[in-house]
Amino acid sequence: MSRPTWMAATTMSADRRLTLNRRSLRLAYATAGYNLLEGVVAVTAGAAASSTALLGFGLDSFVEVSSALVVIWQFRSRVPEARERLALRGIAVSFLALAAWISFDAVTALAGGERPDASPAGIAIAAASVVVMPLLVYAKRRTGRELGSATVVADSMQTMLCTYLSAIVLAGLLLNTTLGWWWADPVAALLIAAIAVREGIAAWQGDHCDDCTP
Repeated sequence: MSRPTWMAATTMSADRRLTLNRRSLRLAYATAGYNLLEGVVAVTAGAAASSTALLGFGLDSFVEVSSALVVIWQFRSRVPEARERLALRGIAVSFLALAAWISFDAVTALAGGERPDASPAGIAIAAASVVVMPLLVYAKRRTGRELGSATVVADSMQTMLCTYLSAIVLAGLLLNTTLGWWWADPVAALLIAAIAVREGIAAWQGDHCDDCTP
């Protein structure tokens, strides 16, 4: 069983902890900025192509922005550890909101049987996210584990879900464009929704940092 975050924090030097806190803040700002751009592009492209998958992807980006803002709120405090539990609850809510939207979007797409138009812009932003998001996940997870921050590790899982969703949306757009398989991404998106619910529950319970630095 891992030790509480405040105990992990006391085992490192104050300078190192300050460095990691600042890095966590920079990563959160980078995540918020990229996802804001991603969301605007995806929603615009989704509306133009009548693509429910792209619209859902864009709204997911805004949920990811909300998760990053929670981390920014925590690490702008002089004592970030004091805000750990409340920050985790905020991330948990964003996970569950993401799951709710993805489920609604996927079921609506399947029930309606709508065949979206091809979207080169949507394919481009999804492909870019498949590359960018794993880099953010790695940096956040490494920082969160060393710092002993369940919040940063939980936020990395939110970004990981965004990576999965980016890959699914990209595959769905490509399959729709090349083979006409319009149903591919809403079916896979339901699996992502299930994962999001699991991660949301884990974040609410504070179970995201079992392998943080003891």
